[in-house]
Amino acid sequence: MKRQQGFTLIELVVVIIILGILAVTAAPKFINLQSDARVSALQGAKAAIQGANSLVYSKAALSGVEKLAASPTAPSVNIGTATVITNFGYLQATKAELEKGVDIKFDVGADGAATASTGTAEWVIKETAASGQAKSVEIWQKGAPAACKLTYFEAKDLATPPSFTSLPAASAC
Repeated sequence: MKRQQGFTLIELVVVIIILGILAVTAAPKFINLQSDARVSALQGAKAAIQGANSLVYSKAALSGVEKLAASPTAPSVNIGTATVITNFGYLQATKAELEKGVDIKFDVGADGAATASTGTAEWVIKETAASGQAKSVEIWQKGAPAACKLTYFEAKDLATPPSFTSLPAASAC
């Protein structure tokens, strides 16, 4: 009786073909992981700002400064780790106030890129001030495409709380 040792060449070829078919069908699901990760990071940054705003507004209400605009006075609240200047009880759309309120470090940037390549922060911020509109900041991760960003608009008045632009689709990131 002949004893078989190992696999035949045909068996190995069939296994390789099956693995190739599996790789071709599964690969597209994993190719877009970086884009999905960037969108998830933006969702996390948005949630962090929203959470910080809840805390800041609560502290502002307890202090009685939730109805004050940042101009001409500068109402502020102590959130334990820092004192932040508020606008109608919410975080201002500035690099300094977001860094203190959210505890994220930002590099200054423009048009989807950091202006200094030596910055150590993982996030980039660009402050914008449009006349007649609430101030805003654009926030994106270092190295992300220009369209992969989040815009935060500070409170415009008592009736208009802070808002965000909708998050970009994964295809933009």
